[in-house]
Parts: sequence; structure tokens; C-alpha cells
Amino acid sequence: MTLHKLSAGSGYEYLTRQVAALDSTEKGRIALADYYSAKGESPGRWVGSGLVGIDFLDDGDVVTAEQMKHLFGTGSHPITGEPLGAAYKVYDNSGVDGFNVEVARRIESLAEESGRPGKLQPSPAVLARIRSEVARERFISEHDREPANARELSDALRRYSRPRQTAVAGYDLTFSPVKSVSALWAVAPREVAEVIEAAHDAAVRDALAFIEREVLFTREGRNGARQVETRGLIATAFTHRDSRAGDPDLHTHVAVANKVQTREGKWLSIFGKVLHEHVVAASETYNTALERRLTEALGVQFAERPGTPRDQRPVREIEGVDRALCERWSQRRSAIVTRQRELSREFQKGHGRPPTPTEAVALAQQANLETRDAKHEPRSYADQRTEWR
Repeated sequence: MTLHKLSAGSGYEYLTRQVAALDSTEKGRIALADYYSAKGESPGRWVGSGLVGIDFLDDGDVVTAEQMKHLFGTGSHPITGEPLGAAYKVYDNSGVDGFNVEVARRIESLAEESGRPGKLQPSPAVLARIRSEVARERFISEHDREPANARELSDALRRYSRPRQTAVAGYDLTFSPVKSVSALWAVAPREVAEVIEAAHDAAVRDALAFIEREVLFTREGRNGARQVETRGLIATAFTHRDSRAGDPDLHTHVAVANKVQTREGKWLSIFGKVLHEHVVAASETYNTALERRLTEALGVQFAERPGTPRDQRPVREIEGVDRALCERWSQRRSAIVTRQRELSREFQKGHGRPPTPTEAVALAQQANLETRDAKHEPRSYADQRTEWR
């Protein structure tokens, strides 16, 4: 399991982008098409004991983009839009906005000079050049000198373009089994694949129960001095079937809202420090539960993967799943990483600075596209299984 913060506003949108088109615009949620034949990923579901404090929603209900926007965008009730305790803080990022406004102005000016529509986005290379120019000018104005080196320019650009503070809307907990589990799930008869997916879902639930029981707290009192128990988490679970490369990759994103109730019903935020401290424990809970459930349901056996460095935690894979198959469905990752490193070197050579985190993500996406054999539309589960086999 991995954990990443979700920022207030639009940090959640990558989870709903693939299924938002299926949402009802009238009643908030509709019965979606059959999971096996529907294009794209399966819809998200509401999960968590904390749903007892949310009227009109039950565990297992389908998630809509509008509901996500309410809860993760503004910290309000998913259905009614009413506040759940204090609203997310709004921070003054006027300096950042000034940098972005100047970048946008130059993009628009460039579009006018070239006769292109003003809203047409420039290429990543042109955008990087404009951002570098604006950052260099701001740095000179601020320090009365040129940046000493590429790293100083890159650090300045990050400082100018990144909001100094953002409210935490929630946490993305991503549960992924070892590759042999996804490989077996991809090629096994459908009835066996369903058992594997059910075991994965149950193991995710086991990990969430552990978090609710041992990890999920909030704070009260002056400076949050008192740690108190909660009624449970409020979350949405999105199970995805493949990686960006199209390889089988069964995994579930659980977006946990940064809104919890005390036993007395007061709405507060999660004590994030404790949650971060227990990432490994929650991950081990998931891994152990999945191995136990698959062993009981299918009779498979797990063993430590050979060749694991001594300073790393052993990885346990299903015995009998050909390692070559697991590597075949992981090699796209290696190709992407190799190309991303090449693009990063080219970027630094061309712009005189290393890419910022945002630009690094763009380079990773570019590497993904450049190394992909062919683009494909969202595929149904049936189409995916046929291609994998």
C-alpha cells in the first residue's frame, strides 16, 4: 500500500476522470452498465464506517463525480453540499498566481503572433521555455543577479509556481498485489479470476478495518493536544484493472476524506501524522490478508522471490506463476523509466535547469506515450482478458 495526499480542489479528479461520463446529471447516481462489458474502469464505491454520519449514502453505493467534488473539493456533504464542520482553509498564494498569470499572458501573446487560437496549449518544450524565462526574470528582479546555476533556477521556478500552502482534502491509499497475483488473475479462467478479485477486495477491507481500529484519530483541544477516537473513515474505492501501459495490474485506489467525526459527532480532520506512521503496518495487513485468503480459496502457495537484496523486505510471490510472464508484463515500466531519463537529460541540456516535479510528470507522460506501441481506447474487461491471453 502507498499513501499520497490529495489537495483540496481538484486533487481527486484523476480517480473519477475515467468514469465521470457515466454519471447521471439528474439524480446523482444511476445503475452503471455491467462491469464485465462496460468500457473503461468500473465505477467507484463508497466505503467506510464513517458513512454512518452521512445521510442518504450507504456502504457500497456508486460514487459520482459530483459527490466527489462536494466532499474532496470543498469538504461538504457529498449529496446536499452542506458543510461538514469547518471548511478547508484558503491560503494566499497571490505570488504564485502572479507567476502563472505572466506565463499565461506570454502563451496568449505567442498564440496571437503565430495566428493560433488563444486557448491552444503550447508544446511541453515551449511551455518549459516560457516558464524558465519568467522564473529567470523574477529571480533577477528579486536578487539583482542571474541564477548561479541550473539547480538554483529550478528551485526558484518551483518556489514561484507552487502554492505555498494547500489544504489536505484526503489521502489516496493505493493497494496493489504482487505481480504474480495480477498475472494469474489476468489469464486464469473467469471463475478463478473472480475469486482472486474477491480476495483482493476483502484484503483491502481488512486493511481499512485495521486503519479504523488502530490508526484513525483526530485531535481536539488547544493546539490539538488531545488525540481522540473517531466514528470511522469516509472513503471511495476505485478498482482499476491495468497499468498505464495496458499490462494487467489489479489495484484499488481508496480516497479517504479528511473529514471524520468524533464519537460525539463533531466534524474534524484526520490526525495525519499517525496515518503516515502506519503505512507499512497497513500495507503488511493487506499483503498478509491477501495471501491468506488466496491460499484458503485456491490452494496456491507463496514463497519469497529469489534475488531480493538483503537490505530490502522480502517479496512473496505465488509459486508456479512463470517469472518470465511477470517480467513481460512489467517491462513497459522499464522502457518508460529509460525514456524518461533520456528526456530529463535532454530537458536539462535544452533549458539549462532540471525539470520541476510538475514538468517531470509531464516528461513521464511523454515517455509513456513515446514507448507505447499503439494507443487504444478504454477497453472492457472482456477485451483486456482476450488481449492478455
